[in-house]
Amino acid sequence: MARSGKSSDRSKKSGAKDAKRGPGGAASEGGERKKPASAKTPAALDGLRIKISALDEKLVALLNERAKLAVEVGKVKRRHNVPIFTPHREQEVLSRVLKMNEGPLPARAIEGVYKEIMSGSFALERALRIGYLGPPGSYSHLAAVRQFGSSVDYEDLHEIRGVFTEVIRGHVDYGLVPIENSTGGGIVETLDAFTETKGQINVYAEVQIEIHHALLANCAPSKVKRIHSKPEVFTQCRTWLATQYPQAELVPAPSSSRAAQVAAEEYKQAEAIGAEGRTAAIGSTLAGQIYGLRTLFEKIEDNPNNITRFFVISRQRAQRSGDDKTSIVFTTLNKPGALVDVLAVFRDAGINLTHIDKRPAGRSNWTYAFFIDAQGHRDDKAMADAIAEAEKHCKEMVVLGSYPRAARIL
Repeated sequence: MARSGKSSDRSKKSGAKDAKRGPGGAASEGGERKKPASAKTPAALDGLRIKISALDEKLVALLNERAKLAVEVGKVKRRHNVPIFTPHREQEVLSRVLKMNEGPLPARAIEGVYKEIMSGSFALERALRIGYLGPPGSYSHLAAVRQFGSSVDYEDLHEIRGVFTEVIRGHVDYGLVPIENSTGGGIVETLDAFTETKGQINVYAEVQIEIHHALLANCAPSKVKRIHSKPEVFTQCRTWLATQYPQAELVPAPSSSRAAQVAAEEYKQAEAIGAEGRTAAIGSTLAGQIYGLRTLFEKIEDNPNNITRFFVISRQRAQRSGDDKTSIVFTTLNKPGALVDVLAVFRDAGINLTHIDKRPAGRSNWTYAFFIDAQGHRDDKAMADAIAEAEKHCKEMVVLGSYPRAARIL
């Protein structure tokens, strides 16, 4: 009881002092304590939460009502052998709901919500398997999740060629492969895989995501002597690496997530023999979390507007969306100006070429396969006529696919 009394006395004294202070501890006129404005917050907050709960109840009911329709859609698709994922339809839905959005939620949030709603619908219609270049935590994995959501199955196929092979064999429904980075240019493994498999696979959709790299390690920054990552990632961080780690050994890896995995394994090996680990990896912070590496430095890419473009590949062709691109690979005839002749066909047809790249054709030295992206769909008359005319200047021309243009960065 005595202890309680002392506590009560202290409370009284404290209260007397507080009564002489205003909000934030400042003295108020007349020595009276002003009631903080936040005192009414709990009651107001309860009222708002009740309203949110009521809306949640309606939202869940509406989502399930939508899901029931998705189940019926799935039955019709299976009956008529229509693909579960149709990029033109996704584009149509997203464009419509984004036009409806009047805020305060930003368009990016609305798109993310609807991506997950559609992901859940895919799972109800038929389970989808998506192949990507792993291991888990790679940027390809990240792009795949942002495109297809969390309700589908993902398969780590280890190599870009493996993604192509498994899509062709039908072991996965769709594959996602990187095609171009805004800093490093074309992804050679993907371009080569398209050269080897042209005619067997279609570009089905386009995905763009922001890429931010982090230095991942479990030692002090000054201790790092060896850095693992994908060669394209080293290119994207060239200036930062030259400034911060000019003497470090740069070890190429098939993917940034595999680099993080290797770095984590090296730390375990060093710990087993009582040595100090001195290795690091460049990858996503997600990869660091997955493989148990600390983030030493974030956003170390030289270009803060670093974006990677991915292709979704499929055995099916995508229908027109009204805002499309067409990807084409060709080898020219062996004559002066053949490449110019091909490009002039598209210019004269008023078709904009948004990308051009080249890779060795593989048949003989100093012959090349050229890759172009053109605005429009292969079924558009202007595009179809231009392709037919351009073929006259080529040894071979193959349309890799027409697909909806990625209007937003995920």
